[in-house]
Amino acid sequence: MYKTIVVHIDGSHQQDSRLRAAALLAADHEAHLVGAGMTGMSWVDYALLTGSTGMPMMPGTDFQGLRDAVSIRLEQFVEEARRLGVASLESRLVEDEPRFALLMQSRYADLTVLSQDTDADPALPVRVRALPEHVTLHGARPVLVVPDTYHGEPIASTAVVGWDGSMQAIRAIEGALPLLQRAESVKLALINPDELSELHGEEPGADMALYLARQGVQVDVVVERTRSTTGTALMAMARTCGAGLLVAGVYGHSRYREWVLGGVTRELLARAPVPLLLAH
Repeated sequence: MYKTIVVHIDGSHQQDSRLRAAALLAADHEAHLVGAGMTGMSWVDYALLTGSTGMPMMPGTDFQGLRDAVSIRLEQFVEEARRLGVASLESRLVEDEPRFALLMQSRYADLTVLSQDTDADPALPVRVRALPEHVTLHGARPVLVVPDTYHGEPIASTAVVGWDGSMQAIRAIEGALPLLQRAESVKLALINPDELSELHGEEPGADMALYLARQGVQVDVVVERTRSTTGTALMAMARTCGAGLLVAGVYGHSRYREWVLGGVTRELLARAPVPLLLAH
């Protein structure tokens, strides 16, 4: 079970959907929910901005204004989380950039909840691109990436798990196990497994399905051979079976190759229609 969940609080238009998802999971797992808000500047940054002579290059009132704005957002988070039924929660104001602050916070949690990487909100003082990618690649815990279209539907009634035999996929499955064990149906999806036959054994998917079954997961192996990209095939499968969760490992190949080919990870991060659990 997840016992500590961190959710990013930034006051953006995406915050509502990810907070709904985080609150739902916290209630289901009786977990402690941490709302983490960042000023975007550390005290080291502030010291540098004051200059070596001690004459401030940025007024202290401006820096305090950042802190005050984050504090207001965190107060609103507490109110909304309680309204959504979260029993155990806290807010944390962090003097740092979101990428580094969330990496630190995630080390002491079971799951970090973020939003899909879309165009940054111009009204926000702290604008971060590729945040879920950064936290997943450099962190030690799984990340749940929530689309704007999420409105509180059950996350793991049915789950689609992308399985390609890789270490990344194994870590994603391990990170998602508390959700998969509660799901009514889990589709272990193998897309064109013949291309990765050396990772699958004699019967693709059979060994991982047996492993999951021993963990109490209601799992079926689904093999699909298609000319579509793996990401497109996984998303289509999720829509067809009404899944509330997609699970995938991040970057099965080199990052450079993924960038050139417009890889599976980037496709899922940009377009997954349901919450997406990732691990590296």
